[in-house]
Amino acid sequence: MTAQTAILLTMIIPLVVAALVAILGRVASANVRDTVMVVVAASLFPVVMTLWPEVTAGGRPELIWVEMFPGLPIAFKVEPLGLVFGMVASFLWPVTALYGIGYMRGHHEKHQTRFFFYFSAAISAAMGIAWSGNLMTLFAFYEALTLSTYPLVAHHQDEASLKAGRVYLGILLFTSVAFLLSAIVWTGSVAGTLDFRDGGILSGHVHGWHVPVLLGLFAYGIGKAALMPFHRWLPNAMVAPTPVSALLHAVAVVKAGVFSVMKVVVYVFGLDLLSSTSASVWLMYVAAFTILTASLIAMTKDNLKERLAYSTISQLSYIVLGAAMATKAGFVGGSMHIAMHAFGKITLFFVAGAIYVHTHKKYVSQLDGLGRKMPLTFLAFGIGTLSIIGLPPTGGMWSKWFLALGALQAEQPLLVAVFMISSLLNVAYLLPIMARAFFLPPSEETAALPDKDAPWATLVPPLISAVGCIVLFFWADALRSLLVPVVGV
Repeated sequence: MTAQTAILLTMIIPLVVAALVAILGRVASANVRDTVMVVVAASLFPVVMTLWPEVTAGGRPELIWVEMFPGLPIAFKVEPLGLVFGMVASFLWPVTALYGIGYMRGHHEKHQTRFFFYFSAAISAAMGIAWSGNLMTLFAFYEALTLSTYPLVAHHQDEASLKAGRVYLGILLFTSVAFLLSAIVWTGSVAGTLDFRDGGILSGHVHGWHVPVLLGLFAYGIGKAALMPFHRWLPNAMVAPTPVSALLHAVAVVKAGVFSVMKVVVYVFGLDLLSSTSASVWLMYVAAFTILTASLIAMTKDNLKERLAYSTISQLSYIVLGAAMATKAGFVGGSMHIAMHAFGKITLFFVAGAIYVHTHKKYVSQLDGLGRKMPLTFLAFGIGTLSIIGLPPTGGMWSKWFLALGALQAEQPLLVAVFMISSLLNVAYLLPIMARAFFLPPSEETAALPDKDAPWATLVPPLISAVGCIVLFFWADALRSLLVPVVGV
């Protein structure tokens, strides 16, 4: 298989799955539909991994799909940062699909065929973002991802879901059209190209106050990165079924946002331009503010999914901060955190949904003693928690380590303190959940529950992703080695 064929297949496979789901949802049983979906979805990750040898050897396979305008093609180029995002999305998609089956059936959700159709279509858009070779391709697939995930956010079609969908669509479309598209047009007009290139394309073309302003248009135009104050769509979207939360927080949407920020910083601005002009210092402190403020808000939330949503807002800004520091270690740490946070946070959301399906409990205050009833479920939650905090033996330790080194390289000791305080806040809003589950006496309602863990379809996925958190601890050097050539370390 050639690299060009692999690139095409990674975007076609999710669309094939979407089509099969739609067809089988009409002519076959739900068992057939769901089995075919998971089996075909599982083929995506091996196809993505066929790109690993060439990219790690220094190759950058490219594919031009169609030329929309002279000199402005829909083009794809596989580079290390995109490969990280592609590997994360392709590995977690079938895991999330299996979990979605267990959740949707266990919760007796309606319109499951429609749900899985849009769920699969969203992965195709995410893969297009991962391989985007220029800003126009990124923008096209970014918008496709927004539109394909809107029906998932509004899935229940009740007043709360429709309102959340309007907020979701309103904020993401407004920021992308008003800010991101303006930044792309500005970039093309001054640089003469929209291609992603090593070292950036703006050096020598923008000067003075133009650099931080243009950076601001990109940072806030990529609304999926959830920088404050354009973060409200994320906690609002928690009214959607939990598999959607997993998709939003770990597999596709927010990871597409922070990935896009990192890609723009590295391949459009270039680390040298930002570090020499100090144009990204303001973004460092906006990201730091978001990290701490979202963590403090998370501590106040009793609803488990809301607590995890604000945790995500905080963790996303780790990656934005890694980009804004414009240092080599900051880039490596932020890029690694795309994978580390994905596995840790999807584990936590999987567990939240498993608890809800099994016990109909959704508040932290209701979890007393539940860990002794669902030990494997909460074991997975504990491993995911360690990764979010950044403790061994989980991958989150290494991404936070490199981020702290990046802050020292940027001569920003205050940001090192931000990372340390944030990790303590992670402890404050996550570990009490484990303490309640295992060490507090159960309520009468919890005591009456059978000593039985979550159903297998909602238990196996968080165990897989929890194991992934540990594997990433030991695989971190391979990930670092993949990324360092981007910044010439």
